[in-house]
Formats: sequence, C-alpha cells, structure tokens
Amino acid sequence: MRILVLCLAFSLAACGGGGSSDSNDSGSVNICQRPDVNSQLYCAMQQDYLWYRDIPVGINPANYSSPSALLQAMAAPQDRYSFVLTRQEYDDRFINATFFGYGFSSVRVDNNTALQVAYVYDDGSAGQNGLRRGDKIIEIEGTSVTEWLSRLDAGSANSDDIYGPNEAGVVRNFVWRKPDGTQLTSDFIKAAVTTNTVLHRSVSTVSGKNVGYLVFNSFIELSETELQQAFAYFASQNVDELVLDLRYNGGGLIRVANQLSTQVAGNNVLGQAFVKYQFNDKNSGKNNTTLFSAGAGSTVLNLDRLFVLTTAASCSSSELVINSLLPFIDVVQIGSTTCGKPVGQQPDIIADYVLFAINFQTVNALDQGAYFDGLQPNCPVSDVITGDWGVANDPLYAQAISYLVNGSCSDVAVSSATIHSKVLKPQLAAPWVLNNEQ
Repeated sequence: MRILVLCLAFSLAACGGGGSSDSNDSGSVNICQRPDVNSQLYCAMQQDYLWYRDIPVGINPANYSSPSALLQAMAAPQDRYSFVLTRQEYDDRFINATFFGYGFSSVRVDNNTALQVAYVYDDGSAGQNGLRRGDKIIEIEGTSVTEWLSRLDAGSANSDDIYGPNEAGVVRNFVWRKPDGTQLTSDFIKAAVTTNTVLHRSVSTVSGKNVGYLVFNSFIELSETELQQAFAYFASQNVDELVLDLRYNGGGLIRVANQLSTQVAGNNVLGQAFVKYQFNDKNSGKNNTTLFSAGAGSTVLNLDRLFVLTTAASCSSSELVINSLLPFIDVVQIGSTTCGKPVGQQPDIIADYVLFAINFQTVNALDQGAYFDGLQPNCPVSDVITGDWGVANDPLYAQAISYLVNGSCSDVAVSSATIHSKVLKPQLAAPWVLNNEQ
C-alpha cells in the first residue's frame, strides 16, 4: 500500500529507541523488541516525536486498550494534532477521498431550528438535486430539524436515525429553504461520494481587473489535478488578482501546498525556499529545505499579491501557504485567526495502523514560524454564510473586493476587535469536517 505524507514525502522511519525509557518496569524485555502495535507505537514516539521530552514518564504500552488510547496518554500538553488511523481509514480519507453520504456539510443556525449548508460536493446526491451553500435544511424525512436536533441533544436519537445508516442506497427526504425564501424538497440517496477539493472557481471584473476566486477545501492527492485545471482556467481568463478561500481548509499534503503557492506566485518564488523542516535533536540529520515547485506542466500566474480568506478552521497546509509566500509577495489575510499549526507529521506505518504524530516544525525562507496562536488577519471579519460562493454580501469575500478597490481594510473590518469563527476547528481524524458532514 502506498502511503502519502501529510506534509512531506519522506521515506518512513522505522521504530527506534533504546535505553531505560524503552524497558518495562522489570527491565527484562526491551519494549522496542516487542512485536505488538502499542509497543512499536511507543518506540516510534520516543524516537520521532517532536516533543518526546514532554512525554509523561512511567507509561506502559500494555496498559492501553488501543493505539489511540496510548497516543492520547503520550501526547504532550501542547499537542492538539497527533492521531492514529487504521490503514483502511487512511486510504478512505487521503487516497480514495470518498465517504458514504449525501455530499454536504452544515452547521446549526437559527437557535437549532435549521441546518445551514456550508458546502456541497459535486458528486453527491444533495448537490445533484439542487442543494447549495447558504440553503437552510428545515425538515428531514417528515420531521422538523428543530425536533431532530432536540432529540439528538437529549440522546433519544442519533445520526443514523436522522440520516440513515452508513450504507449505499439509503434514501431520506429533505426540505430546505433558499436564501430568497423559496422552499424546495427532494429525496437524497446515500452513495460513496468523491470529495472534490476545489469547491468553486470563477472570474469577475472589478475596477478593470480580472479577479479570480478559488475556494479550496483540502490538500489531498486528487487536489493536484483539480488545481492544475483551476489555474489553467484562470490563466485563460487573464486573471490579474486572486482571492483564495481557505476558510474551511484543515490542511493535508505539503507538496500540494507547495504546488498551490507556486502556481499563485510563479516567477516571484521559483528557486526560493518554500519551507524549512526542523526535526527533534535525535533526527536533526533530516532537517532540510524544499524549494517552490508547481510540478511539470502546471500553469502559474506570477501574481504579486494574494488575498486569502481564513477562519479558525484554516489549518496546517493552509497556514503554510500564507507563511511561505509572505517573504515574496503581498499576502492580505481576511477573516479570523487561523488554527495555529506550524508543525507537521511524517507518518509511521505500524502493522495495520498509520501513526501521524507531530515530528517536525516548519519555518519559511526568513525562518519565521512558531505561530501556535494562529496567523492574524490583516482585516478581521466575522464569517457568516449568506449564500452560495461569491455572493456580494459574503463578509469575507466582500472585504477582499473592497480592499482590492480601495487599497485598505474597510472601517467595518478594522473595527472588528476579537473574531471567533462560527466554524468549528478541524477535528483530528477528519480535518475538513465542520459541524456535520453527510
């Protein structure tokens, strides 16, 4: 099975370690000589974990019921991001990019009386039946969303009751309201949904400039082709400026972040340092620098400026795009503070599991990094879903257009003191999921 690195394509390190920290209480058997998954995960953490010095002492791998439980016990206090998957889970999320569902993500709104759609996948039954970002679902299978959410919170109903079991062919009737008040209904059918990562692309004319708008939702393998197609389209439209929407993008593969960044800036960054990788002192020989590269045949725009839309759900590789471009072009960040993950994972394959423990940190060409509190926006604006992608009253998109026209943040943005995004921070096991993805 081919394993991709969430951030960097290194060869996978074997478990290592030794010394007193790798022996059990009796000292009779070295833990790293044991074949069980927990022992091998323990040793991989001792050798490769960026914060191995902060692992609590006295942990016995045999005392934990699962690799996930052991990892949770070993994680440093500052670690919000390490996780472990089965190989099948890894394939489903990062290679196949499919799940069983209707193909939309939503958040609770209007005092738990509706589910507002945040985004829709092209391949899902929901999108094919007309559901769009900004729509509000008010009824599912003859029961109001108000009732469903009340029962869900009370523990008298679960997700399967609402949406049906995780099986292909399950049908549920949905009723939803468009932003203009129009009410629609349709049967949605569960199927294996391919999660396209370019959710939207368009070009508009603003003050005599061709302005591209790209909504990008995750850095995974299929993103390479989708980005190549999007930038070829932008080039054909002679784009002068680009608004890159990463508001829900929880990250992924760093090589895809490199491709995206290079396609944006082109000749402004080619041959320069995209990112510098810094490992713990046991692995300092791995420290290295990767240069900007878009890949053979990729279209580049050679832009001098980039507008980036962010929320607290913008994480990891999304932040890397911003930080890596800052030394070379003007990056105008609009929205709210990002999640704060200037670190990454080089996975370890351990039996039928893939361990994604934090084992390196990243800095840009000027050695700038350590943004654990997140990257702060130039123009702070609260994220509110007002309609489909690119509508004029979307606060983040509107602020980018206003800045493009006027050359500065609007008074509304400047007066926004502390912003807390309505979108949840990404979850460890599925970084692109919002409040509810079906």
